[in-house]
Amino acid sequence: MATVKIDYKKELEAASKGMILIHDPRLLIKLIVRSIVQKVRIDHAGMILYTPPKDSYVLAISRGQTGSRIPEGFIRFDKKHPLIRLFIEKEYKYLVANRNALVSEDINKLLWQESVISNGRGTKTLLHEVSAQMPKLNAVACVPAYHQHTLLAILLLGQKYDGSRFEQEELDFFSALASDVAMAIRNAQLFDDLKREADRNRNLFIQTTIALGSAIEAKDAYTHGHTERVTKYALSIARQMEASGICDFPPKFFENLYIAGLLHDIGKIGVPEAILCKQDTLTPEEYEIMKTHTTRGAEILSPLTGFEECIAGVKHHHEFYNGTGYPDGLKGEEIPMVAAIIAVADTFDAMTTDRSYRKGLSKEVTIAEIQEFAGKQFNPKPVQALLELFKKGEL
Repeated sequence: MATVKIDYKKELEAASKGMILIHDPRLLIKLIVRSIVQKVRIDHAGMILYTPPKDSYVLAISRGQTGSRIPEGFIRFDKKHPLIRLFIEKEYKYLVANRNALVSEDINKLLWQESVISNGRGTKTLLHEVSAQMPKLNAVACVPAYHQHTLLAILLLGQKYDGSRFEQEELDFFSALASDVAMAIRNAQLFDDLKREADRNRNLFIQTTIALGSAIEAKDAYTHGHTERVTKYALSIARQMEASGICDFPPKFFENLYIAGLLHDIGKIGVPEAILCKQDTLTPEEYEIMKTHTTRGAEILSPLTGFEECIAGVKHHHEFYNGTGYPDGLKGEEIPMVAAIIAVADTFDAMTTDRSYRKGLSKEVTIAEIQEFAGKQFNPKPVQALLELFKKGEL
């Protein structure tokens, strides 16, 4: 059978495009290794990958003919393993510098190099140990992949079907391919590190949010339990809106709604207690000061990046659907849905809660009044969901 000439430059470009489109490095490596087996026509190819948590290397991918494959994850290498030492210890890197790879047929040549002979038995012993390991890995060539001098992977190449040797053009291609793979692996590791840090910061922020909510309640006796109830009602309304097909929310929406619910009155920290705790009707001047809690809350939270939807919910939960609310007089669908839902939940809790100067209204009366103001004060969608929850006995 005639040997098919491979355009390695074209193959490398195709692999590079794949690395852009595929963000899962393990899937990417599987596809590359499978492609090598099929196109270069070798009986086995594999990839040894560095695992940072254990600071070791593991045979993560193995593809090829039945009997040539090695169970993935079956072999783990520490940094004292001969093959790993050859590629990570500076004194041995010159052994593979010319070929960008270690090829089993070159080991005997290496053993007779003056630098190896003059280096004593250490280098010779290592080369003999590596030579003994390569058949166990079904490899006749090993290609290292580095990122900033850190060994991230080793590409294992088995025997070609036709028994021919690997040409330098092929080894250069595999070296370039391995380097690109190393970059993809490192990018994925950095992304995972950032995600873990973001998750840690998010959890810390939510804990801080709960603490801030407690600070509001400590300042205003009326708000004791209010923020928690409003948040609970808001989430129930949103879930009902989705369940009944009124709206379809992304998963992130519920987290934003949860945080905004807990913090919707955070701006009251900046309102004087004489106004905040006043039992009589507020004067027009006092009411204007009380209204500033929405913008104060948004200002307090403004340094937080990535929480714009939460901040909008805090700032606009007193906007009216007909445009007569505050602080910006937003109208209709201009009002963020987080704010519109909190407005209904906030009103429902305020009307059904006992105050020092009046007893809370029944749920039936409260819902009837809220329904009356749907399309005027409130967005009709969360009002409909509130009514559905009441009818199901879930309020």
